[in-house]
Formats: sequence, C-alpha cells, structure tokens
Amino acid sequence: MPDLRTAYGKNRELWDERVAVHRRDASGFYQVEAFLAGKDVLFPIEAAEIGDVRGLRIAHLQCHFGMDSICLARRGAGVTGIDFSAPAIAEARELARRTGTDVRFVEGDVYAARELLDGDFDLVYTTWGTIVWLHDVAAWARVVAALLKPGGSLYFADGHPMMLCLELADGRLTVRDDWRTPPERPIVEPAGTTYTGDQAAALASHEWIHPLADMLNAFAAAGLRLDWVHEHTRLTWPYFPGMERDDDGMYRLPEQYPKVPLSLSLRATKQ
Repeated sequence: MPDLRTAYGKNRELWDERVAVHRRDASGFYQVEAFLAGKDVLFPIEAAEIGDVRGLRIAHLQCHFGMDSICLARRGAGVTGIDFSAPAIAEARELARRTGTDVRFVEGDVYAARELLDGDFDLVYTTWGTIVWLHDVAAWARVVAALLKPGGSLYFADGHPMMLCLELADGRLTVRDDWRTPPERPIVEPAGTTYTGDQAAALASHEWIHPLADMLNAFAAAGLRLDWVHEHTRLTWPYFPGMERDDDGMYRLPEQYPKVPLSLSLRATKQ
C-alpha cells in the first residue's frame, strides 16, 4: 500500500495527464467550445444555489483547468483559483486569456492555500470530485475557515459519500467499500476512462471516502456554522454504468433502481 506522499504524487501525475484529455473534450462532457463562445457551464445544482456573486471575492479550490473559475468571474466575482497541477494552471491561464476574463490562477496544494493566496475571501467554492482526493478532511476544513473573512461562506457540492461506497453489478446496487477510508489506506482505483468517458493513460487513482458526519464535525471544529445541506438524486458525471443523462447535463439512475442520494451540496458560514 503506498504511503501518503506516494499516493499524492501518483494523483498529481494522474491529474497532470488528464488536463490534455479533458481539454480536448472528445466526449463533449466539458462543453469547452460552447464555453469559449460564452456559455455558462456551471451545473444546475450550483448555478441555482450560489446566488448572486457580483462583487464577491471567491477562492476556488481544486479548480482543475479553470472553467468554473471563469464562469464565476463572468458572473461578476473576483476569483482566484488554485490547483496542484501545473498543466491545469497553465491551461486555466490560457482560457482566461482567450476569454478576456480577469481571474488569478495559482499552482499549489490545497492544504497550503492559506499561505499561497492573499487576503480573506467572501466565498470559498469547491465542487465535484474534490475531497475524495484528500486524506484529511479536518485539515481541509481548517484551510477553508482560514481563507474566509468573518461572515464569509463555503459553498461545497460533490458526490454523496453513501454513493461512493456502492457499486452497480449484475443489475444490483451493492456495498463495495467502507464508509470511511483510513488515511494510510487509500482506495486504489485501476486506470481506464476518466469520469468524462474520455480515454486516459494507465494511471491508477488513490482516493478517500469521508462520511458526512466527519465533514460536518470538521466544519464545526473549524468554526464554520452549517447553514443548510441538500441531498440530490442526480450527479454531474456517470458514476455507475447505464446512468441516464438529462437535457441539463445531469445524470441519474434509471427508474428501476432504488432512489439513493448521489450528490450533496451545502453552505457553511464562518462565525
């Protein structure tokens, strides 16, 4: 089993490699060309929940190649994105240049975001496939709190931890993984296609499942008050084989399967 340093190094290699794959967007998942033409590509959940961000100072954690960061800036926010992948940040800066959008992008580990980003923020924004790559949710919550000014908020949306424990096999949803992944024993997922359906090279991923209770307790310990939490039966990527895509780009299980929460979103405010 790899140690944490090895696991993080392998994940960085994986994300470095995925940048070019996702930027080519052969599957159309990211809608890159429509985005370059001016389309807002935030998914319906966050688009409906974040509210008016005009004039807000936003830190976008784990921003990948910056499309959401640019969409938030197009909505009138001042945005700084951070990601640990150098190719991702390079591509984000190029997209900002091509779209004429004023967004600052910083290369660095999310755990070091307080040291790397200047000033305090009105909103920390992080969505869709973020904390599964982090072994220590309590340390992450402390970073979020440190970035926020008093009264500032975290907006978070991601796959539901219950869903992450399941697999779809032989037409049945069954439990595959424990609900809590020990930091020193990440789940190693074999290589294959990425969540977009695009082909990727042969690099395995190292991931962690964090129970909802661990997240909420981490927020409380960091001085963040939960404002609300929503659970959703739709998701932004096809986690299970055979998921159906709605016209708005969200995925759901076919009707014959039981309804389970596939994603969650929440807002928490710094006391």
